[in-house]
Amino acid sequence: MNPKRVAFFLVAGLFFYLALYTWNLRTGFLTRMSTYSGLDSVGAVLRPGNWLGDTAGGFVERYLSLVGLKQENEILRAEIKALRLEAMTLRERAEATARVEKLLGFPEPPDWRKEGARVIAHRVGPTAILETILVDRGKLSGAQEDTPVLSTEGVVGRIYRAGLSVATVLLLTDPASRVAVVGRDNRAAGVVYGMGAGERLVVKYVGLKSTLEPGEILVTSGMDGVYPKGLPVARVSAVRREEATLFMDVQADPLVDIPRLEEVLLLKRAVRPEDSRALWD
Repeated sequence: MNPKRVAFFLVAGLFFYLALYTWNLRTGFLTRMSTYSGLDSVGAVLRPGNWLGDTAGGFVERYLSLVGLKQENEILRAEIKALRLEAMTLRERAEATARVEKLLGFPEPPDWRKEGARVIAHRVGPTAILETILVDRGKLSGAQEDTPVLSTEGVVGRIYRAGLSVATVLLLTDPASRVAVVGRDNRAAGVVYGMGAGERLVVKYVGLKSTLEPGEILVTSGMDGVYPKGLPVARVSAVRREEATLFMDVQADPLVDIPRLEEVLLLKRAVRPEDSRALWD
């Protein structure tokens, strides 16, 4: 027999069976006939249709269930991402709050008052030659040139240029930076020079007879007219004495991890009562 003809008869038979089954579902004729013609014959006709119906219905139910589960999973994933983002945000806020509280707990030097500021940029300027940071305080907040800038670890630098609402801070590590210091333990005096990013600081004008050893902390002496006395600046890392010169060769490392700075303190001279009276006399 021609295969096409066989296929035709099979398809036609299938359609006939489905039509018969559907017609019985609507009319119940074959079901009623089973009481007269025998259950087996009618059951043989209806059983495949029932199986197909149950199978198709179960498949549809499972499909709809899977679709629902997929949607629920997508919703749960979105909620988990939102919760993770919220947790990260809360953690960042908590860490920032802890840093600010630590800054605000820094003791003010006598005749000075402190104000917190946020670092908003690093190495700013047309050529970015200077070692600088940008903070969100300017002249409107009382910041001006040579205002000392520090963190809880020590000196960061001084304000180099102040705008109305922002200011550029010249860092301790910049080659144009100079800070008068003394050894915290042995009181050996010198001047800290910046040598650029990633380089050690150089301490000049330390006399050969001075007692200064690696590990000693250098603090501001107050002799440069910029920084108050006693602020931590650097830790001595190397000391070399040469008889051919008048001064020791001293190197030091900054105490502040400048690339990681996010908040700083500005130190402003407090107006004493006698100073305010003098302004009006």
